[in-house]
Parts: sequence; structure tokens; C-alpha cells
Amino acid sequence: MEETPDTPVPDRPWARRAARAEDSFHAWRERRARRRGLTPVVIPYRGYGGGDWVRVLCRVLLTREQRDARSARARIRGWRSFVSIPVAHAEVIVTIAGERVTVRADRGGVVDVDVPVTTRFSPGTHTISIAVEGSEPVEAPVTIIDPDARVGLLSDIDDTVMVTALPRPFLAAWNTFVMDERARRPVPGMAVLYERIVNAHPGMPVVYMSTGAWNVAPTLERFLGRHLYPSGSLLLTDWGPTSDRLFRSGQEHKRTSLERLASEFPDIRWILVGDDGQHDEELYQEFVDAHPDNVAAVAIRQLLTPEAVFAGGRRSADVPHRGAPWVQAPNGAELAEALEAIGIVPTR
Repeated sequence: MEETPDTPVPDRPWARRAARAEDSFHAWRERRARRRGLTPVVIPYRGYGGGDWVRVLCRVLLTREQRDARSARARIRGWRSFVSIPVAHAEVIVTIAGERVTVRADRGGVVDVDVPVTTRFSPGTHTISIAVEGSEPVEAPVTIIDPDARVGLLSDIDDTVMVTALPRPFLAAWNTFVMDERARRPVPGMAVLYERIVNAHPGMPVVYMSTGAWNVAPTLERFLGRHLYPSGSLLLTDWGPTSDRLFRSGQEHKRTSLERLASEFPDIRWILVGDDGQHDEELYQEFVDAHPDNVAAVAIRQLLTPEAVFAGGRRSADVPHRGAPWVQAPNGAELAEALEAIGIVPTR
């Protein structure tokens, strides 16, 4: 039975033991790495916020002494991103417009926290600084959403903007651990579609969501930039055991991310973009049912036949598609035409 937010979490002592074993292993690696002279570094990600709060996103890892975070990010890529050593529960100092606040990373070294600020930011891109254990602070971009914005863009990544073929274990491993962003293929027309949406709604929030691990965030950022996708925040997850399961639930990550965005931006109507190869349609339909006033449209990229075969088939037949405009097409150009027809994308 699938668990929902209202379902009591079952008692799974084996999962708790696995999580404790993982924590002990990372603590042992951290002690050894520090003895070898490795020091903590902050890997910043693009955050977002409103006029008086900012969502801070970053990760704390151990690496050899670097001059700045950019050089550290250059070293921690490909397969190295999955053997990098996280600093669990690290104390991180965030400085926003002169205000300093101390936050704490989670057990995987990830900081994901909303920080209230007294200085009201103007809409647009700003920078904050983040430091750990007396290190030199690094700058992180944050996008302050225009309070008058009423439309947002939320996009899946895997097989929606980037052809990944994740269900194929060997190819997925090759793509993740060996190839870099230059070897990955963009989905045709999607970058142009997103740019048209952003141009039609200045100041709108743009969020990219994936079940991938935070380890691959720098690679995904480079891919999106290389292929001219609009700048936006990444919402990723972490792999490994938790207190109630051996592997984190990608569906639950997407479900809670959607609910958090609805809470943070109650006046935003989202254009939800995904594909028909995993569970995007089911999750988006759940969100439409729960928040019908927060959805402008749902756009589903239909996988090509070879992609669908490798992905285990399409799921559209099982999803009713109700409560909001739904469009489907195999690429960005045809999705743009369908969105034009319902008035979501302006005609050229």
C-alpha cells in the first residue's frame, strides 16, 4: 500500500538500523578525511524567496583545500560526486543583507531551510553568503519572486528537459558516474518553450524538480545553462536509508515539494511540466485535486516509443486528467502549440 502524508509511518527497525549504519560509516569517513587534511567547503545552489524570507539551499562536503567553491565544484563531478564526503549536521552561517543566522545541515550535509529576514528584497536575483567552520564565505544566488507574479513554472528534469533513460540500470549508471553534461541530450524544443513562458510572465518563479540526488546538482546546473534553459532553483533529494525505509521515496519527495511550493506561494498558479514515463501524471493529478486554484495547466511530454519501452511503458491510460487544462506532445515545439491553443503561451 502506498503511504500518504496521513498514513501512519510503520515501525521498520531494519530501516532504522540501516540509517544508523550509514551515519556511522559517514562519520568514520569524515574522521579519516579530516586527519588527511580535508576541510569543509560549501557547495551553494540557487535559492528563492519572497520579500521577507529566503529559502537557502547548499551542501557541505569535505575536500582538499580550495581557493573557492567554484574550484571545489570543478573537482566534485561525475563519479566523484557520489564518493564525496558529506559533513553531517554542520553549522552553517548564512549572511543575508548583513543579517547573520546560523543553520544546521541534515545528516547528508544538505541545508534546505527558509530563513526570515527583516530587510525586504526587491524582485530579481540577489546574492547571499554562506560559510562553514570559519572558511571563506561563498556567494549563492537567490531569486526573489515578484509579489505580483501569478504564474509559475515547475518542471521535472529526467526525460522532460533531458533524455536520461534512468530506468535502464546500466545506462543510467554510465550517465551518472561517467558522462558529463556535454554528453547528455536535451529534449528538443523544451528550452525554447520555457523561455517563451518566462518572457510572457516576467518575475515568475522557475523550479526544476527531480528524484535525483543532490550529488548531481552541479552537473544539472551546467546542463541547464549549456542548453539555455531559464535560470531556476533545483529541488533534489538524497539517496540511502531513512528511519522508515531503505531508500528514499522519489514520489514522496516530489509530493512534498509540490505541497511546500503551494504553501510558500499561495497566489501562484503553476504550469506543471513532466513526462508520461514515470509518475508525474499521477502526482500532478493529486496536486490538481488538492489545489485546483494553484494550477494553470499541466503539460506532459510523451516519450518516444523506444524511450517508453525502456521506461517500462506509458502511464497516461491510468490517469483521468481532470480539474485543469492538460496537454500532451512528444517535444517542446508541439507542447508550445498545444499551450498556445489554450492561452497559456502567447502566439507569436
